Amino acid sequence: MSSWLCFTAFFILCVSVCNGFYLPGSYMHTYSTGEAIIVKVNSLTSIETELPFGYYTLPYCQPKDGIKKSAENLGELLMGDQIDNSPYRFRMNVNESVYLCTTSPLNEYEVKLFKQRTRDLYQVNMILDNLPAMRFAKQNGINIQWTGFPVGYNPPQTDDDYVINHLKFKVLVHEYEGSGVEIIGTGEEGLGVIAETDKGKKSGYEIVGFEVVPCSVKRDPEAMSKLKMYDKIDPVNCPLELDKSQLIREQEKISFTYEVEFVKSDIRWPSRWDAYLKMEGARVHWFSILNSLMVIFFLAGIVFVIFLRTVRRDLTKYEELDKEAQAQMNEELSGWKLVVGDVFREPNCARLLCVMVGDGTQITGMAVVTIVFAALGFMSPASRGMLLTGMIVLYLFLGIVAGYVGVRLWRTIKGTSEGWRSISWSVACFFSGIVFAILTILNFLLWGNKSTGAIPISTYFILLFLWFCVSVPLTLLGGFLGTRAEAISYPVRTNQIPREIPARKYPSWLLVLGAGTLPFGTLFIELFFILSSIWLGRFYYVFGFLLVVLLLLVVVCAEVSVVLTYMHLCVEDWQWWWKAFFASGSVSVYVFLYSINYLIFDLQSLSGPVSATLYLGYSLIMAFAIMLSTGTIGFLISFYFVHYLFSSVKID
Repeated sequence: MSSWLCFTAFFILCVSVCNGFYLPGSYMHTYSTGEAIIVKVNSLTSIETELPFGYYTLPYCQPKDGIKKSAENLGELLMGDQIDNSPYRFRMNVNESVYLCTTSPLNEYEVKLFKQRTRDLYQVNMILDNLPAMRFAKQNGINIQWTGFPVGYNPPQTDDDYVINHLKFKVLVHEYEGSGVEIIGTGEEGLGVIAETDKGKKSGYEIVGFEVVPCSVKRDPEAMSKLKMYDKIDPVNCPLELDKSQLIREQEKISFTYEVEFVKSDIRWPSRWDAYLKMEGARVHWFSILNSLMVIFFLAGIVFVIFLRTVRRDLTKYEELDKEAQAQMNEELSGWKLVVGDVFREPNCARLLCVMVGDGTQITGMAVVTIVFAALGFMSPASRGMLLTGMIVLYLFLGIVAGYVGVRLWRTIKGTSEGWRSISWSVACFFSGIVFAILTILNFLLWGNKSTGAIPISTYFILLFLWFCVSVPLTLLGGFLGTRAEAISYPVRTNQIPREIPARKYPSWLLVLGAGTLPFGTLFIELFFILSSIWLGRFYYVFGFLLVVLLLLVVVCAEVSVVLTYMHLCVEDWQWWWKAFFASGSVSVYVFLYSINYLIFDLQSLSGPVSATLYLGYSLIMAFAIMLSTGTIGFLISFYFVHYLFSSVKID
């Protein structure tokens, strides 16, 4: 659905007459002075536990008209987002200091919960006009920006906890004149165009920044209880003394207040996300790319030698001989030419190979299309969950490709279409079933902890519906098309009796496992940034770099598998099928080991067996998907290499 939305946006962009445009993001909203602005709250999150909880699980002030959940897409639900309305109410360009509410005396459970959320470093996440609240802090003299603000804080050398109960908001606004710009939005508000006729009506103020300074302020609960919600109060400075801060303890009444200040800014609406997406360490990304290029050129040199000096030289010599000389030479063959009668012999576990290659094609296609669209700017972070939703939709519809590839490979190996339905069903259920089983186990852990990260039952049924009513039928259709496609014919005949493989000094799996280090060297730097984005709450939006790294990874996987396949054939090892798959697919082993290394050395704050289990479960899914994708790339390239190599040999 997201890809069709992007295509529609592009079509409108092409046919509309405009002086300039901004794509993508959410649909721009302009406000007139005094107009109400809605503030929303998202789930409480922590980099220590990775277990999100609903905002109203803590005794915060609630809206007068009750709690209302915002509509969420599939990606938001799977990410654990729970966006609700809040009692915080702003009016455009109206600076004010406002009282919200005073809680009833805290009981033992509420105090325990507040303290636990505080010590687990939970952050409150607020959203204004689709912008997350940003907080600035100083650490070791360096300015650091965060999204959200802490539930409370625990000063060093004390067991006391203090709650954040006063917020000082700063809203950056830009006056929009409505001149010379046409805007196309593809965000959560839906597709929209500000046309020439609407410009006058849309003039006003745009929200281009949302900053917050959290404070803990001790107030007189008796005096504050006499006020009503939204009554004006005097502004305060954030106290530095602990005796003037609000302590968390039993029977304590907590008063919540806030201040809001509107500041005019030169930031334009299309650039308002720049503050969140500042790319740190650009040189590191470039180093990663240069490192990958060096690996590629090294492997390309080896492939060049194999093709132009060794293979072509042997074939040229062979083709220049007459038939009698060829027959005599056949008796003196050596190296890869000796396995000509066995090289296309059916591999062990042929069914599993076909299934894994089919699923790998599906995952690779999903990754490539998603990253291309993201690099072009269609997957804006302003549209929460759009990236994950787009990936799921693409994966579902690429089932037709997976079924086609899996069944056609099966026909090529077996020489018949018999059993194609079983192959198609296996392709549709293999990767999806394993992922679904892991997610179900992790979901029980999240349910047990009452986290909003748990997938709701209704979403489970939606996922099952999409799986069996969309993905499976499309995979079966792809399998049917695979039976109608022309089978790939082998260039040489296979002997009835398999040739004995000579004994080797070292096991072949050792070479296969070592080959995975080269693709891993291509992606490990980007992997660090991706893991930091997922587990440390940072934005990742350098999809241009990621697209380049992906293309380099494909080239490295292809070269590694071709070189390793040729090496095995040269030592008369004709069982190359699985070795070609795992030569590049073994990178997943290093990805998973690196994930464990990241958990130990970079996620030291992650606490508790539940959090570690969640991390390892999701890392296992990621590594498994990478294995199928890279293994498929390596296998298909190696297959066509072997086919080309032996199609040039004329041996009866």
